[in-house]
Amino acid sequence: MVQYAVTLKDGDWTVFSDGRPIEHGLSRSAAIQMAKDMAFEAEERGDTVELLIQGYYGDLSRKVTGGADD
Repeated sequence: MVQYAVTLKDGDWTVFSDGRPIEHGLSRSAAIQMAKDMAFEAEERGDTVELLIQGYYGDLSRKVTGGADD
C-alpha cells in the first residue's frame, strides 16, 4: 500500500508520499490534483492507495482504492 496525503503544514499546502513531504507551497487545489495524479499512477501499477486530504477546517477525508485483482 502507498499513502498520499495533502495537509496544511506551516501555512502551506504540502503533498506527502508515505509520510515524506515531496512538494510544498502549493495551493490546496494544486496539491490535491498532484496527489490524485500520483494515486492514479500507483493504481495503474496495481498498488493499493490510501489518499488522505485535509479540509480547510482540519477535517480529514480518507479514501482507499486500487490493488491488483487476483
